[in-house]
Amino acid sequence: MESFSYWMLFFTAALAINVSPGPDLIYILSKTIAGGRKVGVASSLGVCTGALVHVFAAALGLSAILATSAIAFSVVKYIGAAYLVYLGIRAFLAQGATFDNIESKKQKTTPWQAFKQGTLVDILNPKVAIFFMAFLPQFVRPEIGHATAQIILLGGLVIAVAVVVEFVFVLAAARTTRFFRKNRRVSVWLDRLLGSVLIGLGLRLALLDNHHG
Repeated sequence: MESFSYWMLFFTAALAINVSPGPDLIYILSKTIAGGRKVGVASSLGVCTGALVHVFAAALGLSAILATSAIAFSVVKYIGAAYLVYLGIRAFLAQGATFDNIESKKQKTTPWQAFKQGTLVDILNPKVAIFFMAFLPQFVRPEIGHATAQIILLGGLVIAVAVVVEFVFVLAAARTTRFFRKNRRVSVWLDRLLGSVLIGLGLRLALLDNHHG
């Protein structure tokens, strides 16, 4: 019974965290709106891959460096912010080409590109590393031992919940925005919206403080 309560608390917390509209979910939805379901799914898998890197970092104690070193935190933060702003400017200047499935195939984001971008976006967000370092140890059970293995397992489960939640959001977003790609004028404005969202996320990341340092 105690074990059941433990897992109920853990999965409820994991679900609440993943359903809340954070930067990762906003990024994935914006890529889905721009590129469709396959790009959205690839972005989600990329973000989750980046999160997995942070889980291993938390298990090995590497996240503590970001949490305690203002310099390390700032370096990762500003690189990540610059990358998001770069993606945003590209989208903003695309003039609807992001949504043009026929004439601009060379400019269209491929699922593989979306996966790589998602991975980098998550890896270069130091707050994700600090989150896992703060969240996962709360559910480590000392009586079991093997704290490192427990953190990796718990982190993997959080990411598994994220995959399910994000896929649901991606499918919903892809269905509601499919018709936008048939209207060039709407495509232009959606490109501008996508660019603005990415630039906004980049600026938001740049302005974050490391309260742990």
